[in-house]
Formats: sequence, structure tokens, C-alpha cells
Amino acid sequence: MAGYDICVIGGCGHVGLPLAIYFAQKGKRVAILDINHEAVATVSAGVMPFMEENADKALKEVTASGHLRAFVEPEVVAQSDAVILILGTPVDEHLNPSFAAITRVIKSDMRHFKNGQLVVLRSTVFPGTTAKVERLFRENGLSVDVVFCPERIAQGFALRETSEHPQIVSGFTPEAIRRGRELFSAITNDIVELTPLEAELTKLFTNVWRYIKFAIANEFYTIANDHGVDFYRVHRAMTHNYPRAQDLPKAGFAAGPCLFKDTMQLASFTDNRFFLGHAAMLINEGLPAYVVGCLRARFPLGERVVGILGMAFKADCDDGRESLSFKLCRILEVDCKEVLITDPYVQDERILPVKEVIARSDVLVLGTAHSAYRDLDFQNKPVIDIWNFYGHGGLIG
Repeated sequence: MAGYDICVIGGCGHVGLPLAIYFAQKGKRVAILDINHEAVATVSAGVMPFMEENADKALKEVTASGHLRAFVEPEVVAQSDAVILILGTPVDEHLNPSFAAITRVIKSDMRHFKNGQLVVLRSTVFPGTTAKVERLFRENGLSVDVVFCPERIAQGFALRETSEHPQIVSGFTPEAIRRGRELFSAITNDIVELTPLEAELTKLFTNVWRYIKFAIANEFYTIANDHGVDFYRVHRAMTHNYPRAQDLPKAGFAAGPCLFKDTMQLASFTDNRFFLGHAAMLINEGLPAYVVGCLRARFPLGERVVGILGMAFKADCDDGRESLSFKLCRILEVDCKEVLITDPYVQDERILPVKEVIARSDVLVLGTAHSAYRDLDFQNKPVIDIWNFYGHGGLIG
């Protein structure tokens, strides 16, 4: 009998830690392995290293009960029946998928894996990665069951959404699928079985579909704004009690560590023939420059201090990774007298208190629609609100 039911490699992050907590809540003996010593110490103390709904109390309980422990020593892998890898496929500086991280971790820990283990890939991967990982173990003489069971949660709500959505289980053999199903049945009985390639494409298609929907809304926004029309009046007319347009998002910065990356992965998988994906990337990534262009036409930016409210990649989140607010800041710095930034959650040495940013700025841009910004006093200064967060429309005059 192994010492742990599950070992989560990369388990102190936004995907791994909520999953580890959830399994521990279900009575599983869970070990976390992470190279981040500071995060391991924080988790071991029962403290969440990032914002996650209802996770603070849950983490304290499972660490206090001993059902969850965090380690930096890879030997814990050998003591576990199932090993869940929270290692996705990033894209490099040329927007091509990079397998270096996942293969490096597996090869470095290979001596700790044991015959008979269940190895679960959980993060979004480039199509064919599961087969690549399975072959890597086989070439090293290890007989393990490799499955791909992608996460399907929204960051910040992982504990709740883990059990709310069906789990996808894929593997190369009936036994691997059976073991994957048995593991994730602790979460839900609503399980969809696929082949690994089907599951990999399901995860990619889901994220890319969301990214494209955001791009459509952002393109509609710029078209309306260019013609002096408030997009949100049109948006309300389209969606009000009309079911066929209910899934049209509002405009805003579509960013974060997943959607753009996964769209570029799918583009690479199609030999860069995924023209719709490239168009979505140009629209979404180009929105900060579009906003600056509108500001440039309206204000003499060289004489203005511009303040950006919110630097996280989405509302009520403390994650600034790939946030377009930072891209907006970099573009504004070319034109403006000064650019000031604030955020109640993101950690950055340039962040200033929100009251100071408002007081010192001539123009304000809502970069992230944090709920903490709902009742701010802007001292009658112009606020650019592409989200229509304040209900006054999103038109940049």
C-alpha cells in the first residue's frame, strides 16, 4: 500500500491546489509536489497562496487533518498510487507549443515513478502530448496507465466548479480508462469517456471557442465605437429576451494564461491554417492599442497623466499573468506624460493605492472590472469604461 492515494505534481498552483484540496476533502490521502519552496511552506501552514472561493477554510481543514501534505522532495512520487501532472504545454516566443517543461519534469522524476501507477495529465496540452508521455514512460521501461483528464474550471471558482461539471476521462486501454473513471468518480458520476486525442481537442476547442466569442464582441465594439454608437445599447437590443443571442459576451480585455495560448496551440496544430483563431488573436490582443488610439484622438496625451484601474487578467482575481492591462500600460507609456496603475489584489512594485491614482490622474481607464471599484469617487474625471461596468455605456467619444 502506497503512502498516498494521489500525488499532485505542480500542486501549489491555480489548477493543482484546488484539485488536491477537493480530493483531500473526499478522504483521499493527498501529497503535493512543487518546486516552489515558498508556496509549499505557505500551503503547509494552511494558507492559500492565491485567491480562491471558499478555499481558505478548506485548506486549513485538510492540512490540519493530515489528508493533504506538501513537499519539495520528489521521492513522494514513489509513495503514491496515482500521480496527477499539472503541467500544460506553453507556447514559446514564436507562438509555437513547447514540450520542454513537461518532458523535463517527467524525465527528472522518472526514477521515482513505479510500475502500476496511474499517471494523469490534467492541464491543457498540445494534441498528441498524452501519446508522447505514454511513449516516454514505455521507452524508460515503466508500465504505467497514462490518462488525460482535463480540468474544466474557471480560475477562482475551482472548488465549486470541480464537482459541478462532467469530468472527461481518456486513455489508451480499457484498464486505464477504468482507473481514471474510478479516481474521478470521487468528484462526480457524470463522466465522459473519450480517446486521448478526442479529449485533447475537446479541451482546446472549448477554450478557443470562448476566445473567439470574446473577439466577436470586441470587434462589434470597435465597429460601433468607430461610428459613434454605444455598443452596449446594441448589445442589450440583441440579447434582451432573445435566446439566439444570449451567449454574446460584453466587450473587454480577453486575456489570462489560457485562452490566447490555447488558440495559438490550435493554430500550430493546423499548420497555421486556423485563420479564425489568428483573427481572434489580432482583435483581442489589439484592443489595448485601439483604446489608446481613441484616447489619443480625444486627449493631448503628452500633457496627461493616465491611471489604469485594475491589472489582473479578470475581475476579482489576483493573477496578473498575460493581463492586457499591462499591455495597455506599455502602449500608453509611449504617449502619456505619466501612467499610474492600481489593483487591490495583484502584487507589483508599481502598484499604487487607488485613491492616489484617481487624485493624480487626468484620465482613468478601467482595465479590470473589480467589484471593489463599484463605488469609487472619480472626482468628475473622465473614465474610459469599455466593460460598461458603471452602466453609462462604453462609448469612447
